[in-house]
Amino acid sequence: MQLAHVSIDQLSIAAANMRHSKRAPDIADILPSVRARGVLVPLLVRPNGSPDTFEIVAGRRRYFAAKTVADERGKAAPLPCAIMEDGDDADALEASLIENIARLDPDEVSQWETFSRLIREGRTIADIAATFGLTEHQVKRILALGELLPRIREAYRREEIDAETVRHLTMASKAQQKDWLALFADPDNRAPRGWQLKQWLFGGQSISTKVALFAIEDYPGLIVSDLFGEESYFADADLFWLKQNEAIAATRNAFLEAGWSEVIVLEPSQHFHAWDHEKTPKKKGGKVFISVSHRGEVACHEGWLSHKQARRARANGEAAEAETPDKPSRPEVTGPMQNYVDLHRHAIVRLALLDRPAAALRLMVAHAIAGSSLWQVRTEPQRAANEIVAASLSACKAETAFTDKRREVLALLGEPDEGGAVAGRNGGDFGTASLFAHLLTLSDDDVMRVLGIVMAETLEAGSAVIEALGNHLNVDTAACWQPDDAFFDLLRDREIANSMLAEIGGKHVADGNVAEKVKTQKTIIRDFLSGENGRQKVEAWLPRWMKFPVESYTDRGGLRTADQWARVRSLFDCQ
Repeated sequence: MQLAHVSIDQLSIAAANMRHSKRAPDIADILPSVRARGVLVPLLVRPNGSPDTFEIVAGRRRYFAAKTVADERGKAAPLPCAIMEDGDDADALEASLIENIARLDPDEVSQWETFSRLIREGRTIADIAATFGLTEHQVKRILALGELLPRIREAYRREEIDAETVRHLTMASKAQQKDWLALFADPDNRAPRGWQLKQWLFGGQSISTKVALFAIEDYPGLIVSDLFGEESYFADADLFWLKQNEAIAATRNAFLEAGWSEVIVLEPSQHFHAWDHEKTPKKKGGKVFISVSHRGEVACHEGWLSHKQARRARANGEAAEAETPDKPSRPEVTGPMQNYVDLHRHAIVRLALLDRPAAALRLMVAHAIAGSSLWQVRTEPQRAANEIVAASLSACKAETAFTDKRREVLALLGEPDEGGAVAGRNGGDFGTASLFAHLLTLSDDDVMRVLGIVMAETLEAGSAVIEALGNHLNVDTAACWQPDDAFFDLLRDREIANSMLAEIGGKHVADGNVAEKVKTQKTIIRDFLSGENGRQKVEAWLPRWMKFPVESYTDRGGLRTADQWARVRSLFDCQ
């Protein structure tokens, strides 16, 4: 059996297909999935007499669903196919394909996390494709999600962005992705999607002066500015590219003079994929790749080799460092001896660590951020139940202040601010060791700042830990939160609204409106909070649900926050 992508016009239904008939099958149940994700389980096909055409043995409904989507969009994507060979058992092959697909994570972002971990562990794209019954093209398409900013990946995981839009965004530069995210988050603008996004990314010839590698004063052509002078563009695209290419050539020459073995300038249609390469320092033969977008943006990727070149470089380096050019007939130590050395060194080092708490602290922070084979740390995803909650959280004063402090910590670590978390990377031991080395250069105060962010990012929302910590820290919710539109929109219980009204306006006001609709009572509460419509303004009121410790309004139960506090309250009553 061979896995490959086959053009839809090269496929036809085999007469031997058990569901073969002239009538098109019912595809209503699978069509939405094919629209959103494409065909995931490969069709089972066999050659039908010519080397370029195949007939479908199993997968007729997937084929018709893909044709429907192609008719809707005016273009057809090749379909993943398992091409049978002589002697193959069709039923066994289809069962094997379905079992392999069942091993995959349910969403593509989780698949990317799995595939990326396997790549770091030394697995090739071909290995991953064979393990999960996918074509190499499908694996590369999943790995391309690594080109996205974390916020875009998470939005895709939450199905806020469709698959076609994500495919185009994987080809965008980081600057373009940030521009698109700004539109996506702005309620007054509409971020382009699908084919409109493709035009937005690659369709125009308007090239901003911000992307120029050369000095603007050296450009002899006309520069056009907007009415406010905030944005300016090169009027002559051909002249821009002439100057930009000269600057790219100068950049390439500067890298070569600095000792890099090779500098590769990619064509504008090519993209640099980090997942297809391995980080390699200059002294070990690492190369520089210069990528150029259609909008003129230039990015320099320093110190990379393809996986194949990196393996060859390591082999050559080991041979060069050997005392004799001859390859040893056997390793220096046996497997059991290596195990002996590893375990004794481990025992000695961990004992020494007990006397060095400052090093232990930094090592723990490095593990929490970068991960290792024994550490897996996940950040709180902050998944909102709906758009109302999401919008409220994004405008929250506490969330904004936290983002600013996280940006400061990223600067301490020497890393770019791409809108993602500091912790939860789950990388290899080299990344952990590198981060540990960097943390050793920071002061104790700065390390504690990093630790605070890491711990805060990994606190689970709605957990007993939040209640315990809020109580211990004596958190003042009113300092960074007040009831907003979302809070009142989500308040639907008339009895509770009346209890809140009693807290704010007094029992006589609550009793006088006890039979009113919840909407009316909420309006009165808001009048008290704003001091409008003749109501005396009430400052810094907090509903019981938002206090530390939390309190309930009824004995009905169903407030998980109160249940969590009840679990740990006895641990803190003595404080």
